[in-house]
Amino acid sequence: MARTIPDPLARRHLLEGGLDAVRARGIADAYLEADREVEAIDFLTIAQARDVLASLQERAVERGDVFLMRAASRGLGEEPASDRWDALARSAETQGRGRDAETARRLATVDA
Repeated sequence: MARTIPDPLARRHLLEGGLDAVRARGIADAYLEADREVEAIDFLTIAQARDVLASLQERAVERGDVFLMRAASRGLGEEPASDRWDALARSAETQGRGRDAETARRLATVDA
């Protein structure tokens, strides 16, 4: 059964309106089913779905995706360790994502 993704205005109202964890998780799952991971993160944070946020961090490393790593880490309330940024940089490099590789290398040198 396909779940409904809110339009941008409804999304904003949901996020600002004190959404409960169960409903937030349902909306997050709808975004995830539609391969819209970054948009799911705010709802996953409300739902306290730390396991899913951690898996999004892993996916970010696999893809070499700095934006997804930053968003998932923000949802977890933690900054990735240098070795995670290094792994992401290597992955980004092998996938031709030069800008992400450069950014990840720079972030690996920043103290958390």
